[in-house]
Amino acid sequence: MEDRIDPWGSFQIKDYDKVFKEFGLNRIPEDWKDTLDHHLFRRGIVIAHRDFNKIISRVENRQPFIMMTGIASSGRMHIGHKLIVDLALFMKSIGARMYFGIADIDGYVSRSDMKVDSMQKAKEFAANNLANALALGLDKKDVYIQSRYKPRYYEFAFELSKKITVNTFEGIYGHLDLGKMAANFLQYADILHPQLKEFEGKMPSVTPVALDQDPHIRAVRDIAKRLPYNMELPTSIYPVHLPGLKPGSKMSSSVPESSIFLDDTPEEVEKKIRTAFSGGAATLEEHRKHGGNPDVDVAFQILKFHCPDDKKVNQLRQKFLEGTITSGEMKEEAIKFVIKFLKEHQRKFKKFEPLARKMVFG
Repeated sequence: MEDRIDPWGSFQIKDYDKVFKEFGLNRIPEDWKDTLDHHLFRRGIVIAHRDFNKIISRVENRQPFIMMTGIASSGRMHIGHKLIVDLALFMKSIGARMYFGIADIDGYVSRSDMKVDSMQKAKEFAANNLANALALGLDKKDVYIQSRYKPRYYEFAFELSKKITVNTFEGIYGHLDLGKMAANFLQYADILHPQLKEFEGKMPSVTPVALDQDPHIRAVRDIAKRLPYNMELPTSIYPVHLPGLKPGSKMSSSVPESSIFLDDTPEEVEKKIRTAFSGGAATLEEHRKHGGNPDVDVAFQILKFHCPDDKKVNQLRQKFLEGTITSGEMKEEAIKFVIKFLKEHQRKFKKFEPLARKMVFG
């Protein structure tokens, strides 16, 4: 493991234990899963944390806490993004005060490719992503748009920009890209601003991020210690990435062939899942005899991340291990599940699209 991980890359982290050791993360204890009764915790998809015990204490004592997360508007939303919305909704159900940012400025300034070549394009992605987020169950009252947010937020972002040195930034991220630096100041403000007196005041907060986003958490925790405000250090939880359709990749908007998007057609879903990486044995005979590996089978992982039926997911896993269902049959299960989900989701998306465009464009 290198001494840095890239928050903007498209490759999966594979050696989680090494990341935990090098960056000081803690595993989610088994006994927390009684308090955190959600399939993302029960199935070990959320695997690590920083100081999340603070949030556990608040939940057990029925005290509120802050949940802050969001989506950068640099591309279409895929089913991997759904996980963050699912986590946010669960946290709200157990007492969180929600702050969900649609990061259109971030989406523009942090990307060097030409896909987001103007703020107008970033806002188009933002409106699309917001409509998707609302269709997934977010309440519009819990969402804010970076480019249309309160003045205090921007004032705070500029204040934070003087709390990190060039050497520290380069040490954490390995570069001094001006667009990414500007985006990061906003990300730090996203995470910390709910604790300003104008918002919730001092209160434990949690931000769920993938492990490759941990550099942002380390940076913002360091900055928080040097602010002239009485703030709790932000905590974080870490779900693993939903693997991409091709081996070694995560689902990423910047790598379209790796992802199933929320606006994909049934034909596109079927084609993508049928050609996705399989954990089955080399031949049917070998598979029937020795079974497959569900931990690398993309079709099973899609079901593990998104199908709410624990009994069904556990049965499919066991049957695949035993070789009583084949890779093709697992793919059929995933295809049916995803197509059914997307059909209903896309119906809701059309309902929320006008509201999302109004919230983004005014």
